[in-house]
Amino acid sequence: MKKLSKKAINPKKSPTEFFKPNQPGSTIHSFRTTMNQPSFSAQTSTLAFKKIHPSPDFQPRANFPDSPSSLSLNYPFIKTFIKPLTAFITLFFILATLIAITSPKAFASQCQTQPLFPKTTQASPPPSPSPQKKVALALRANPHPPIINGRLNDPAWEHGDWYTDFVQFHPYEGQTPTEQTAFKILYDENNLYIAVRCYDSKPETIERRLSRRDNLSGDYVMIFIDSLHDLRTSFCFGINAAGVKADQLLSNDSFDYNKADFSWDPIWEAKAAVDEKGWTAEIKIPFSQLRFTTKGEQIWGLQIWRELFRKGETSLWQPIPRKAPGWTSQFGELRGMTGLKPPRQIELMPYVVGKLRSYPSEPGNPFLTGSQKSLFGGLDGKIGLTHDLTLNFTLNPDFGQVEADPSEINLTAYETYFEEKRPFFVENQNITNFQITGGDGDFSYDNLFYSRRIGRAPQIYPATSGYYSIPTSTNILGAFKLSGKTRNGWSIGAMEAITSREMASTFDPGTGIYGREIVEPLTNYFAFRLSKDYRQGATVVGTMFTAVNRDLEGRAEEVLHRSAYSSGFDLYHSWKNRQYYFSLKLVGSGVFGSEEAIKRTQLSSAHYFNRPDARHLTFDPTRRSLYGHGGSINFGRLGGSRLMFSTGATWRSPGLELNDMGFLRYADVVMQHFWIGYRFFKPFSLFRSLNLNFTQWSGWNFGGERIFAGGNVNSWAQFKNYWSLSFGINRQFTALSQSFLRGGPLLRVAPATNYWSFLQTDGRKKLRLALQGQWRKADNNDSFNLSLGPQITYVPAPSFNLSLRPSYSIFRSELQYVGKVNYGAEQRYLVGKINQKTASMVVRLNLSLTPDLTVQFYGMPFISAGKYSRFKMITQPRAKEWTERYHLFGDDQINYNEWAGIYQVDENRDGQIDYYFRNPDFNFLQFRSNLVLRWEYKPGCTLFLVWSQARTDFGYSGLLDFGSDITSLFKTKPDNVFLLKFSYNFDL
Repeated sequence: MKKLSKKAINPKKSPTEFFKPNQPGSTIHSFRTTMNQPSFSAQTSTLAFKKIHPSPDFQPRANFPDSPSSLSLNYPFIKTFIKPLTAFITLFFILATLIAITSPKAFASQCQTQPLFPKTTQASPPPSPSPQKKVALALRANPHPPIINGRLNDPAWEHGDWYTDFVQFHPYEGQTPTEQTAFKILYDENNLYIAVRCYDSKPETIERRLSRRDNLSGDYVMIFIDSLHDLRTSFCFGINAAGVKADQLLSNDSFDYNKADFSWDPIWEAKAAVDEKGWTAEIKIPFSQLRFTTKGEQIWGLQIWRELFRKGETSLWQPIPRKAPGWTSQFGELRGMTGLKPPRQIELMPYVVGKLRSYPSEPGNPFLTGSQKSLFGGLDGKIGLTHDLTLNFTLNPDFGQVEADPSEINLTAYETYFEEKRPFFVENQNITNFQITGGDGDFSYDNLFYSRRIGRAPQIYPATSGYYSIPTSTNILGAFKLSGKTRNGWSIGAMEAITSREMASTFDPGTGIYGREIVEPLTNYFAFRLSKDYRQGATVVGTMFTAVNRDLEGRAEEVLHRSAYSSGFDLYHSWKNRQYYFSLKLVGSGVFGSEEAIKRTQLSSAHYFNRPDARHLTFDPTRRSLYGHGGSINFGRLGGSRLMFSTGATWRSPGLELNDMGFLRYADVVMQHFWIGYRFFKPFSLFRSLNLNFTQWSGWNFGGERIFAGGNVNSWAQFKNYWSLSFGINRQFTALSQSFLRGGPLLRVAPATNYWSFLQTDGRKKLRLALQGQWRKADNNDSFNLSLGPQITYVPAPSFNLSLRPSYSIFRSELQYVGKVNYGAEQRYLVGKINQKTASMVVRLNLSLTPDLTVQFYGMPFISAGKYSRFKMITQPRAKEWTERYHLFGDDQINYNEWAGIYQVDENRDGQIDYYFRNPDFNFLQFRSNLVLRWEYKPGCTLFLVWSQARTDFGYSGLLDFGSDITSLFKTKPDNVFLLKFSYNFDL
């Protein structure tokens, strides 16, 4: 809420736009740095769930290119890579040796306790490619169910056998663990009971770390259950020696952090205790939290994972080779349960929220009075429609405890992808996930469903020169999710959400008239996903459909689509014990609306149909619809060998449009990619494990022009002193950028080389240090990027930890886009030299009073400044010679009007101003913090106390003065929000 003026900065209309790392002329930041409007709750936050399984092995995912970046094949590809590759290998092993000798005691200790090339013993034979599946039997609880106290002293545990024979998974696969583990399983009509005994010859060294739920560390165990026995889906329940619980849902036979659902929060009980033999855990899982069939004897997949913290050692009950092509499909089996009837699950969780906001008032602005109070409520629920299908719903949801998006300065033409953090949409998000392209580059974000579209900030600003008040997010009236998997292998997912019509209040101080304008229409979102497993999940065929329908009126018809639809088909087929795979994904889209709305879509950064040199594109301002297609095809080997690979292609036709309900960075592109990786699973020489990777890619537009090409080599290693190091080199060849001139002709961009590295000390220590850095330079010196980000983590006590993560980056470029102006019948694309510096500090503090009562603090001061000079206009954007691509304005052609804040250009030197543009220099300062107390006073019932603070300031000097900027930032009056949220779970 603010008064518009000529110098007002509108986050949606800012002339500064962000360049993505590895894009031509872009900045490479270790964090995002851009001015952006607040998301769902700019004043409140929560910490994202943490990975609860340590994974020294990176999943084999192709490192696809981040954006169109380069191509020049005037000399052989391999020859170009020889020098960087040689430097990479040499530098990597030099660093490895230095790291090893920095902790000679630890290294010597490791060498003495484990041979460099360990031999297997008769008692612990090496695992076969397909280890025989173990079987555990569950017994009925007798004479009564055990009381959950973590001590295993209940008479119920006197019956049945203990299952042992765990084997190492990491670091010495297949060998006998340092400490043994045993478990036993009981059941009754309603619950599954699990007892775990973790033997430890040095119980005084057991690491008992308190933390918030889903943040496991220290010594812990995890129980994986495939109750559907589909060999693809597993429910994970974890507990550490301090009694902290964690849970997650794994799908698609994967143990990949990026695909796990950490927001899944079932209601279950667990306790832990330490004694002279080690430590014990006792777990009670209601059958209502699992999914299974009604057949006679239950056969479930089962895996038990034990983490021995001080040794960095992982052991499993069911041996799984590190090179196995899957996870859930490799589990052992749990048998013996009969007569079970899946209970009908009905959970209702009403909540009430009280909120007090205090912020700087503005004289004369009726909407900025200095304070606001509100009291409201809502309802969340979960209903088991059948034993196969579950309905989740939320009415008038509140996400006040969810952490706001990080600060950033956006200098690209593209929209920034933000992670979903709202619990309702994160939970079971795999159901509606239709990722078009795998990997972890920009293409991997493209998806038919992007839940951040639901409840987004209003997309229309009121047409007023006075004061206005606009909601920071669209109110979600209600949302429903249907999910489940049948005994025949059908997976069903559907989501329906309705967002309200949002109005902006306006006030004209000249006339004293109040008004209201629509800034977001009433909108319905729908998504449906259906897939079928064949060959026990080795082959999967699926489809998806999405629809967005809006009730448009007024200006909304000129801005938004009336309706938007997309559909997809996917096939995944694996063979030879799931080692090899083939995948195919096809998508299509259609959007419909007024001529003005479709025109805006054609001119948007995802399409740029108006590019003057794009002969394969036709810009039609009279269109009322737009259609497109896309997809990907891949083949590879992801298991059964140390050597893995993946190759394929992905494409987006010029008319593909997904951004009403999905996410599409840009269209009009075809990319070919190849990835190969080699894994050293067993410790050798200096290493506990080592991964090596190579990636190559090339891309074209639909006009047949090659627009980028490149490749990289990278590696990750953990040493025997528990330090870890990753290092990589990225080479990008000459590119033709489709977005640099924002709808103008393609611009030739120089080749560049990028180096990056990450170093981390022993993660078991109380004091942990890390350092990451990136360095990028174009061959013709027109752009340069440098970023450094150290991190300090201190754990003085098991219940407390502090993390500091400062970061600093420099970005310089001779060609940074400034704007476009008309000069007679021609257009001028203006660029300038930018010198941008950015500094930030992320502070996190975690205090766990009990496993159910935690306090967390998050704070982030952020400052960024960009200074422009040497303004130019593009003349021959495809010229091979660097200096022929632009004309540098002379002193007699450009003049700065300080009073008006604009640059005036006399291009033809006739003494008359031909055109002008505003001063693009910027300073952006922001501080965001959250203090959250969370108390789970009863399983499934929570109390939140939240204090959030935000401070934002702007400037126009373009110079970064850290001391002065920080002082100025904290002199800015804060915007404080105090929130109390109380919820109670009724299990009916």
